[in-house]
Amino acid sequence: MNRSLSVSLKYGLFVAASLITYFLILRLFDLHNNPWLRMANGLFMASGIYFAIKNYKFKFNSDFTYVDGFKTGLLTGFIATGFFVVFMAIYMFHLDTEFPNTILKTWFDNTNQGAGILILIVLMEGLASTAVLTLMFMQIFKKSQHVGQQEDLIDHKPRQKP
Repeated sequence: MNRSLSVSLKYGLFVAASLITYFLILRLFDLHNNPWLRMANGLFMASGIYFAIKNYKFKFNSDFTYVDGFKTGLLTGFIATGFFVVFMAIYMFHLDTEFPNTILKTWFDNTNQGAGILILIVLMEGLASTAVLTLMFMQIFKKSQHVGQQEDLIDHKPRQKP
């Protein structure tokens, strides 16, 4: 199996499980209708992408490239987003059909948008945050082209003197 995919699948499923668990805990306390509590989803996504790239770099340090790290971050976020969108679609269309109307009435006046627009919003939020977070974290994990500036910080190896 592709190295990036194996790491991404592990962390992507963990992030998706965290997002689903968080949503269900909010539902348990009847706080799931508050759209501002979705902001914490970004923390779950950020930590999952960060640790996926970090784990990949730790496992394959000598072969680590910017493209490998970027691919790992994107795959992690896309997998997590995909599973979470499927869960939310099942939840909104089958388990709690009144949930989309409750959320949407605060956003749109007198329109009957339905659950499809919420699924699209969750998908776009997940994909956009994945791209931004991956670009941000790759600035930390990339190998510097400047001799001696970053390698000893990330690789935990002392710098060799010429």
